[in-house]
Amino acid sequence: MEKMRRPRLAVWKLASCDGCQLSLLDCEDELLEVADRLDIASFPEMSRSTARGPFDIAFVEGSITTQRDADRIHGIRKASRHLVTIGACATAGGIQALRNFQDAGEYAAFVYPSPKFIDTLARSTPVKDHVFVDFELRGCPVQKRHLIEVISAFLHGRKPNVPTCSVCLECKQRGIGCILVSRGAPCLGPVTQAGCGALCPAYNRACFGCFGPMETPNSAALAARLAALGVTGAEIARAFRGINCAAEAFRHVGERSWDGRK
Repeated sequence: MEKMRRPRLAVWKLASCDGCQLSLLDCEDELLEVADRLDIASFPEMSRSTARGPFDIAFVEGSITTQRDADRIHGIRKASRHLVTIGACATAGGIQALRNFQDAGEYAAFVYPSPKFIDTLARSTPVKDHVFVDFELRGCPVQKRHLIEVISAFLHGRKPNVPTCSVCLECKQRGIGCILVSRGAPCLGPVTQAGCGALCPAYNRACFGCFGPMETPNSAALAARLAALGVTGAEIARAFRGINCAAEAFRHVGERSWDGRK
């Protein structure tokens, strides 16, 4: 009897720090458990050995910041049956999307002695702005358990089960007092997707939104509430101009200083 072909996984890097790929590599024992059901066909971070497509599932880390990657992502999409973006860079532009609020040419001239050699786009954009994405896995970096959940869901033909509620729910589950209420700090927990286990509030720090917008965020209402608590417009804008600043729900607040009246 002919042996069934195992699904093929590919992992690709665009503009990023490699942290999400390292999270996948950290899934050592878990990956071993699915190794007999899945072929890791291409993963340059793990091995020099690469294979050509097509692939059944592709994980893509990083944002689109160069024309080369803008062209490359279309080839990845064409070769992949399912495309999953992993991490804040791929899903929301990443920290490099801070350039979207300024002149990228000015940044290059300030940082590099010969900016004429820098070939980059004016904006850093999520992968979904260029091609269709089947599923977004957020975080900076992504959580190991979420990566394994996505792989498991694919192997069993079901939708991945990851949180879509806000970090506030995780705070309540852990019995953590509200940072926003008790300190008036610019906490993004009410509009940020759960998944980190309320890590920052557990250390008495305001959430800075590393998992991006929750399913139904009301960023404008949160900005108005922060303004009413005395948080300055510059501080509000800075809070939303973080790791997920290109996400639509955060961008429209971060692109201007809030005074609570607009």
